[in-house]
Amino acid sequence: MSLYRLDASIRAEGSVSRAIADLVEDSWRAGDPDADITRRHVGLEPLPSNAWALAVSASGMEPSAQSPEQRVAVTLAATLVDELLAAEALLFAIPLYNFGVSQHFKAWVDIALTDPRLASGAARPLNGKPAVLAVVRGGAYGPGTPREGWDHASGWIRRILEDVWGLDLRVVEAEFTLAGVNPALDQFIDLAAQMRRDAERLAADHGRHLSGVSGR
Repeated sequence: MSLYRLDASIRAEGSVSRAIADLVEDSWRAGDPDADITRRHVGLEPLPSNAWALAVSASGMEPSAQSPEQRVAVTLAATLVDELLAAEALLFAIPLYNFGVSQHFKAWVDIALTDPRLASGAARPLNGKPAVLAVVRGGAYGPGTPREGWDHASGWIRRILEDVWGLDLRVVEAEFTLAGVNPALDQFIDLAAQMRRDAERLAADHGRHLSGVSGR
């Protein structure tokens, strides 16, 4: 039994997305404390900013014709995809930054998509693989809120994971995580606490689901 986990938070301490994902992971591995986990902390250990361009420029070239820098980028893309394919279940913890997709997660996706196994038109080797996406937002962006429609990340992430890669995806969301931090959100502290409890319960449920559907 194996899990691949990706974290995109730039915070070394106090990351809510990491805390929610920890609950998924703990629930997933409850029956097997020694289960194998592959980790990618793209927020704290970013991928090279030029890797995507180098991998794209190397597309279709014979390895012997690639520059050393291109070969490194192509190898990195292959490694990222190898990690996904080797795991039986996947876990992604991604906060909303400035109303959009974390640049570190976007870079990871872009590089992985240069690998022929995940390229457009290729057979979908990840199709049906069980996965959990933990999405965390400092404010609230749902229907009826002042910033409804300002979350430009969650839809894109789901398009990649569900529609492009075909993952069997479950989602847990936590909002108002800056209540108590940002004074402008102090009026929502009680609501934020309830939303956090709900997210934590759902995270544990999703972890148990991952454990069951991936064969443990």
